[in-house]
Amino acid sequence: MSEDPAAVIRLLRRQKPKLIEILSADADFVLQHADARDLLSPHSYQQVKHCRTPSEKVTDLLDHILQRSPESAQGLLDLLKEPDLQNTFPMLDFVKDLDAHTHSSEKHITSTKRKEVAKELDVIPAKKTCSNGSRLVTEKQLMSVARAIGRSWREIGRRVLTISSVKLEQIEEDHSLHVERVFAMLRYWRKLQRDKATAAHLHALLSQGDEALLPEDIDFLINTD
Repeated sequence: MSEDPAAVIRLLRRQKPKLIEILSADADFVLQHADARDLLSPHSYQQVKHCRTPSEKVTDLLDHILQRSPESAQGLLDLLKEPDLQNTFPMLDFVKDLDAHTHSSEKHITSTKRKEVAKELDVIPAKKTCSNGSRLVTEKQLMSVARAIGRSWREIGRRVLTISSVKLEQIEEDHSLHVERVFAMLRYWRKLQRDKATAAHLHALLSQGDEALLPEDIDFLINTD
């Protein structure tokens, strides 16, 4: 039974931080295998190839593939399960058990159970909106957002967060890892915004325009547990 394309993309996005950590051990090896399977365009291949650090290279590789097409995402999942990758990266063993259908089913069951409990208690389920969205964004939230932002971080900084190019260049020079650069950029935005740097405000900014992030990557900023 084939995986649901959208579910595969969501599944891989949730595993992105773990995959970056594992695959950065030999980023070029992963890139060459991905290229051999035509998982990214020639232009994307050149962009990823010229990334300066392994973690940035893997981050951009995953972003390019996941944003290209559902078929590319499925191809990536299949590649990660291949013996060559499994032998080179023993910690990828967990990928063999990943199943988008199973995850979706579990998510559906959990949601159904919550509704049943609410019904039994004669309580109308409250809409999951932001009691925490009006609070100032935390360091933990900023790091989670940083992990969701890919190769377009500079454009997001300039166009969405209105941070100067000079400041972005300084951040890039001061930090070698991709996620550290994005985290530093978000912290600088919070410093500029002061009491306006709420989780809801950041969510609103990152939800609009060409640089908008996927809802599942940032909705935690406005959703309650």
